[in-house]
Amino acid sequence: MEKYFSQLSHSPLFAGIGHDDFNAMLNCLGASLRSYPKGGTVYFEGDTVTEIGVVVSGRLHLVKDDVWGNTSIVTEISPPDMFAEAVVCSGIGRIPVSVLAKEESEILFIDYKRVVTSCSSACTFHAKLIRNMLRILAQKNVLLSAKMEHITKRTTKEKLLSYLTEQARQENNRRFDIPYNRQELADFLSVERSALSAEMSKLKADGTINYQKNHFEILKNPYTE
Repeated sequence: MEKYFSQLSHSPLFAGIGHDDFNAMLNCLGASLRSYPKGGTVYFEGDTVTEIGVVVSGRLHLVKDDVWGNTSIVTEISPPDMFAEAVVCSGIGRIPVSVLAKEESEILFIDYKRVVTSCSSACTFHAKLIRNMLRILAQKNVLLSAKMEHITKRTTKEKLLSYLTEQARQENNRRFDIPYNRQELADFLSVERSALSAEMSKLKADGTINYQKNHFEILKNPYTE
């Protein structure tokens, strides 16, 4: 695991844990590294989950299917983010989404109980892990609230502008890249791809935005005449 320290040291879960404690910590947590091919399934919706996953390389999509087979992207996970922590921390046990490898990916899995339970050695990093876990859960709750703000808008145009302006705010720049292609963005915003493409074309034509693939630029304030 030593070779993964540079990647994993940037994970919010391991914030404040130094190189000297790294290998001992992973051994104490019963960590294991698993690889998934592009398009592979990490979890199916409804699978029983007892481990937290930390993305070491690649990219994952958390997706939800409705009874008619329509897919919605809940979020994208990339290094050094983690997933499934809410499921295991809440005690729900069964994951409510499917986790798919968008690219060839490596994931570090950690036994949740070992994170929140001090071992017989009374390792000093356990208190840091618990504090980090609480911070991550709180931050993800804020991000989920932000997504709800986008998808509860009435029209496709309003959803799109809500998302794009929020991305510009986060980057503090009117030029930014988004992590989704057109279909993925439509799934994320819970809209039809054709309707999304139509609104993007209109906004480009009237000079509100410009875009090339997943690179966007907001040219003028879309909320003023």
